[in-house]
Amino acid sequence: MPKTLQFRAGSVIYFQGDAADKIFILQTGQVNLVYQDIETGQDDHDFVQPGEFFGVKSTLGRYPREENAIALQDTTVMAFTVPEFESLAMSNTRIVMQMLKTFSNQLRRIHHQVSSLMEKQEPQDPELGLFNVGEYFLANKKYSQAKYVFNRYLTYYPSGKNADQAKKKLQLAEARTGITPNGKADNPQNPPAQDAPEPALDLAGPTPAPAPEKTAADTYNEAMKYVLQGKYQQAYMGFSRIIQADTDPDYTFKSSYELGRCLYLLAKYKDCIQYYTMMITKYPKHPNLAEVLSFMGQSYEKIGKKDQAEIFLKKARSLSGKTTDDAQPQASKVLDV
Repeated sequence: MPKTLQFRAGSVIYFQGDAADKIFILQTGQVNLVYQDIETGQDDHDFVQPGEFFGVKSTLGRYPREENAIALQDTTVMAFTVPEFESLAMSNTRIVMQMLKTFSNQLRRIHHQVSSLMEKQEPQDPELGLFNVGEYFLANKKYSQAKYVFNRYLTYYPSGKNADQAKKKLQLAEARTGITPNGKADNPQNPPAQDAPEPALDLAGPTPAPAPEKTAADTYNEAMKYVLQGKYQQAYMGFSRIIQADTDPDYTFKSSYELGRCLYLLAKYKDCIQYYTMMITKYPKHPNLAEVLSFMGQSYEKIGKKDQAEIFLKKARSLSGKTTDDAQPQASKVLDV
């Protein structure tokens, strides 16, 4: 018999990559299916309304889930095994028609995305591409590189459609580096590694060097020290700065996990659950996923939601292969950095 399952707002019904063995029909609430758009690489969303089903393709096709399913409200679903769903579909033509309509819309969207990708992948004219590279270097004041590229352009395309423009831009690049068009220092075969420094007038004597800005690594290490010292609010602010600046993908990735950990340590359990839910949507393959689910399970326990706590702790145990006690992050384990 199909089972009735209930999920609180913000709960994850299943994760991308999970084994697919159930088909769901939404009875009450709303579910957000979050998957990656093949055209843009960004997260896309399908919102499931009461009476609609989800998880069908992966279950019938016997392949892992392709999206995260998240309850946006307190939600009730009916979970069917494949035989149960087939039996329902055979006795209810409305279900079959709804399924065909859903699949048709999805195929139409995928076809549109694939067609758009194919159009964008048309090969670029190499002559225009080389000229555009030179313009890029010139616009960004990389004059030596611009000289080299425009020389190459005029060598390969002396009568090209942009030849006159290339000559003018070459002269401009040469003038900016202090070399005349007839200067002997120009060697297009060996582009300089960097632009010659422009002389500066020293009107007020030496200027003190500014203090070096902190790198993402510096900020991360400082925040981790705050964690060891029990200064979780300061650590939280440090990880937040890294994520907001997003200058180093590696440290942004690591800080995304540590920020949620700080929320747990600050006893902000609801905020921890909400933050980690969004983080899982963005990073479904995060290497700390088991620990994330453990913190979420512990947070649910702290606010008295035992059923949700067991769901997340069970998922954490399945990912880490640990026992029930091991899957719960104790204070000493939380401070392991």
